[in-house]
Amino acid sequence: MFKIVKAEQLSANVYKKVVLAPRVAASCQPGQFIIVRLDETGERIPLTICDYDREAGTVTIVFQPIGVSTSKMVDLKEGDYFLDFVGPLGRPSELVTDDFEEVKKKKVIFIAGGVGTAPVYPQAKWLHDHGVECDIIIGARSKDILIMEEEMSKVGNLYLCTDDGSYGFKGVGTAMLEKLVSEGHHYDLCVAIGPMIMMKFACLTTKKLGIPTIVSMNPIMVDGTGMCGACRVVVGDEVKFACVDGPEFDGHKIDFDQAMKRAAMYKTEEGRRMLAYKEGKTHHGGCGNCGGDK
Repeated sequence: MFKIVKAEQLSANVYKKVVLAPRVAASCQPGQFIIVRLDETGERIPLTICDYDREAGTVTIVFQPIGVSTSKMVDLKEGDYFLDFVGPLGRPSELVTDDFEEVKKKKVIFIAGGVGTAPVYPQAKWLHDHGVECDIIIGARSKDILIMEEEMSKVGNLYLCTDDGSYGFKGVGTAMLEKLVSEGHHYDLCVAIGPMIMMKFACLTTKKLGIPTIVSMNPIMVDGTGMCGACRVVVGDEVKFACVDGPEFDGHKIDFDQAMKRAAMYKTEEGRRMLAYKEGKTHHGGCGNCGGDK
C-alpha cells in the first residue's frame, strides 16, 4: 500500500497526488513513468512522473480524469492509499542520460500542453539543478486551465500562451516558438509534450525551423508493459513500443496521423482485433516474453 501524503486540485479538471514511495523515488529519473492501481479490481494506469523527492521518499503524479479509474482517483484524499505504485518504468530523458558536457552546450526549449506540463517539469528542473538554462512554453485554451506556473517559473524562462488571450501571449505554443525564433532566439533542441495533435503541430513547426525535437508518446500507453500492443508506434522505419522503448522518441520520425488513427482503433474490441491481424508478429513486442498472439 502506498500512502497519499498530499492531494491537490490544480485546475478544473487536473489533479495532483504526492505519494510515499521511497523505492521509486530513490531511482526514478525525468522522463520515466509509473503504473498505479487503486485496488484489486482496478485497471493499471500509466502516468508520467511529475516530480520526486529522494530525501522525503515521495513521487508526484498529475492526471486528468478520463475513465472510471482516474475518476475514482479524484476522490482519494491525503491519508488514503494506492494498492500498487510500480516503477520507475520506461527510459529516462536523453537530457539525463546523454553526456552532460554535450547537454550543457545545448539551448533547450520545452513546449508543454495541458497535462503534458507535468512531465516537462522534472526535465526542466533537472537542467536548472545542474546549472543549465532553458526556455519553457506552456499553452492552454484559457487561463483557468493553465497549471504549474509557479513551479515552472523557478526552473526556466517561462512563456505563457492562451488560445483566447486571457493570459500571456494570445495564440498556441508553436506561434510563441516562432515568435521567439523571429526575435533571435536560437534552440538546439525542443522537447514537446502534450496531446497528440499538439505534438504533431509542434513537430511540423520545429521541422520547418530546423530544431531537433523529442516528444513523449505516453498518451497512447495502456498496459505499460509492452504486452498489450496499444503503444506500438513506427519511428522512422522501426517498430517501437512507447512503454519499453520510450516513452520519448524523435518527433520528426513519427507519423502522428497514423499514430492517432491507430490509437482510436485500439479503443474498440473490433479495432484491436483488426490491428492484431494487420500487424501480425509486430503487434506485440517490448517484453520479449508474451509470445505475441501465440
